[in-house]
Amino acid sequence: MSGLLAIDQGTTSTRAILHGPDLTPLATAQLPLAQHFPAPGWVEHEPEEIWSASLATMRQALAKGGMAAKDLAGIGITNQRETTLLWDRRTGRAIHRAIVWQDRRTAAHCARLVAEGAGGLIAERSGLLPDPYFSATKLAWLLDNVGGARAAASRGELAFGTVDSFLLWRLTGGRVHATDATNAARTMLFDIRRGSWDADLLRLFDIPESLLPEIRDNAAAFGETAPGLLEAAVPVRGMAGDQHAAMLGQACFTPGMVKSTYGTGCFLLLNTGATAVASNNRLLTTLAWQLGGQRTYALEGAIFIAGAAVQWLRDGLGLIRDAAESGALAARSDPAQPVYFVPAFTGLGAPHWDAEARGALLGLTRNTGPAEICRAALEAVAFQTRDLVEAMQADWSSAGGGTVLRVDGGMTASDYAMQALADLLGAPVDRPVVQETTALGAAYLAGLQAGLLPPPGPAAAHWRLDRRFQPAMPRAEADRRHAGWQDAVRRVLTR
Repeated sequence: MSGLLAIDQGTTSTRAILHGPDLTPLATAQLPLAQHFPAPGWVEHEPEEIWSASLATMRQALAKGGMAAKDLAGIGITNQRETTLLWDRRTGRAIHRAIVWQDRRTAAHCARLVAEGAGGLIAERSGLLPDPYFSATKLAWLLDNVGGARAAASRGELAFGTVDSFLLWRLTGGRVHATDATNAARTMLFDIRRGSWDADLLRLFDIPESLLPEIRDNAAAFGETAPGLLEAAVPVRGMAGDQHAAMLGQACFTPGMVKSTYGTGCFLLLNTGATAVASNNRLLTTLAWQLGGQRTYALEGAIFIAGAAVQWLRDGLGLIRDAAESGALAARSDPAQPVYFVPAFTGLGAPHWDAEARGALLGLTRNTGPAEICRAALEAVAFQTRDLVEAMQADWSSAGGGTVLRVDGGMTASDYAMQALADLLGAPVDRPVVQETTALGAAYLAGLQAGLLPPPGPAAAHWRLDRRFQPAMPRAEADRRHAGWQDAVRRVLTR
């Protein structure tokens, strides 16, 4: 047995990628995931669609790769983080749609926590800031707003999980209710230094501990697939939140290495080794991964809208027919028109954490057209990345000059976007040969647990460079344009 199958359950699609024992991608299957917006600022997914797409893509990837389930050494799961599900332990059915990480319905709850002075406890224990982004207030909302949920929870009838836990429950036929340390670290209920659920945080959010999954290492024995799902039982051997899996896939194993993933949102992580660095610049302290009971930490900056801005150009404005057209259109723009786009569709993440901010286009003139708007959308990603890198440099001196940013995700296919990123960041940007690094990290964890792959460090040899983008814009020009961006952001902030 040598194949490794990765489930990559993301915000807008579900993917399964079959890898060989050396992590070479062999076959891919992908299905879109419908987005539901029941109220302004609310975002939901159908749990049954998440499950059915995960199972379907697994089967399709195996068929495309000509491999049988009995030939798999293991399955790795990686997932959109913080998205919250609550399901019936008896039936396995969710009692409500999944509340997606982008959802802002609990903004008032988070504001109350800040007003009551709970922010210090939350940051000290979980490394996070009180924000609707994380799972705890979403779970509290489900318990308080779904009829009978609190009573059922008190009777031990319900189970909570992020997407990884839900998929694992379904894959194992309800035999295993577990999560991994990285996903647990995104709930606002986990003590990142002790590596366990925190009793004080559970009381703060009024969450019964009986709802919670068991926490395991990222590479661990998570059980086997239930009969009838695949033609043979396959062990699940790895799980990690998508950004942590991408960090492994990018081989950022040394403290000081930085990766940034450009999918629906953008998530930049800096490896800080065995030290959980407390941020003074409104970044998050999180786990990079946990292996053999040993925790490696990271500083993280979260941008809620990255690739989603390009989707808006296509689906909302009709400026492009395909995301791939965005770079070519932006390249035709008039560089003398300083148009700024602040994509605060669901508020602003790090370092502002303003849930009530909303998007804006600034600097429009009669000469502004689709090309200038498209350029502003792509540059917004670069400006937000620069904000995060500068905050990290202020928090951790080892993240100073000489930063090389390893990038992955759908937006990295655009040479224009990556050159703009290098120019406005003022640092080299490295794009790997294998850009699906999230699935790669999940496959690596499964292979590590199966004994097929080496531990972090030696595994860095699997990473290969496709292209390095060097900054070509004069630094003074990049600084001037970044100052314009910062002025645009100030105009949409509500606090």
